[in-house]
Amino acid sequence: MRYLPNSPSDRAEMLRTIGYGSVEELFSQIPQEIRFQGRLNLPGPLSEQEILDFFREAASQTSREYASFLGAGAYSHFRPVAVDAMLSRGEFFTAYTPYQGELAQGTLQAMFEFQTLMTQLTGMEVSNASLYDGSTATTEAVLMALRLTRRNRVLVARSLHPEYREVMTTYVRHQGTEMVNVPYSAAGQLNMGELELALKPETAAVVVQSPNFFGVVEHCRKVAELVHQKGALLIVSVTEPLSLAVINPPSEADIVAGEAQSFGVPVAFGGPYLGFLATREKFMRQMPGRLVGQTVDTEGRRGFVLTLATREQHIRREKATSNICTNQSLCALAATIYLCLLGKEGLKALAEHNLAKAHYAAHQLLDVPDITIPFQGPYFNEFVVKVPGGAEGLLRILRREKILGGVSLGRFYPELKDHILVCVTETVNKATIDHMARVYNDYAKRKKSGNARKATASHALGQENV
Repeated sequence: MRYLPNSPSDRAEMLRTIGYGSVEELFSQIPQEIRFQGRLNLPGPLSEQEILDFFREAASQTSREYASFLGAGAYSHFRPVAVDAMLSRGEFFTAYTPYQGELAQGTLQAMFEFQTLMTQLTGMEVSNASLYDGSTATTEAVLMALRLTRRNRVLVARSLHPEYREVMTTYVRHQGTEMVNVPYSAAGQLNMGELELALKPETAAVVVQSPNFFGVVEHCRKVAELVHQKGALLIVSVTEPLSLAVINPPSEADIVAGEAQSFGVPVAFGGPYLGFLATREKFMRQMPGRLVGQTVDTEGRRGFVLTLATREQHIRREKATSNICTNQSLCALAATIYLCLLGKEGLKALAEHNLAKAHYAAHQLLDVPDITIPFQGPYFNEFVVKVPGGAEGLLRILRREKILGGVSLGRFYPELKDHILVCVTETVNKATIDHMARVYNDYAKRKKSGNARKATASHALGQENV
């Protein structure tokens, strides 16, 4: 009965109004011999996701969508239909910007709730009301650190998302800031020895991503201890915030910034997304964007206001911390609705689901001859696979099987041209993972057979020359 719009009490009142005592009495005019008896032959009970999958399958018997193992900063997660239903309400969907707080209480409250949720997830004390996306949010964190420390050198982990590093370089290029990339270790984590050597008195901040671009979780506490000894700030970037439901939040950092697209925002061909930035209260004055605060009006009623809005319209230009987009309130609202729908336990269960599926997929691929997982650090729902003989060929074969098998790392890291970044979320089932493993296995066999034929031909040619 959960899918019917009328509750039992609603139906009872309707029956009373039209003069019937029960549904059976209402339909008594229908001859008994043609009335349906028993239960409908329907599958179930099914979850919302399973029901949507059922109707998608029924609607596309002649074709099927691609299964996606893509990640790298944009993650496919199931979105409950309630997200769009609430997000599309006219009060939210047509709102421009809350310049007049007394007319925008709903929008301001939604921003306030978003800020509260992000501080709870990140372990920080204060959060802004969202930013443009993860790359610009991480870069804004760097600019914030430059203002706070008045230094001009930034150390960036090479395991930070390569596109984030490009955006960062573009922003600081003409500010006299030196950017230094710190290598990753054999475990796929920030190389602590190289970090210690690179830390100088003029270092403003160190930027790491966790889980990083390879999916590996960083030792943020150890990094923080080393960074703080030198008087620098630690910035932790998070592109897959779902991981924070099962991994200790990076509360030892000074600024936590990143991408919140995983929370109810579709991949949507690359956007729009939403960035977030959270920090310690003592750094609040240098935060970019907006900060919504809670207050009471002259009659003691709860209300919400823009506590911090450091844009050129509000303060002197040289003191402003404006950015490419002051906030993504509609996308932030989607994230707020999503997180509230799942709740603390639901979010944790979803994260554990991702964790289990990713490790299952990794074990299945490790059973394939010559396939290895080179980075042995702990991971959440992404991991790197080494495919001898070239990753691109395998990815093409997977696409023919309607599987987007991952991201070829050779595009970003020349030394990793035979490596694929694989992401496993709740949107792929066990059968799809097993199918992908079989494609890997067939590919490995063909490669081995091809190499054997080449070796035989080479040996024959050698004999002929003799």
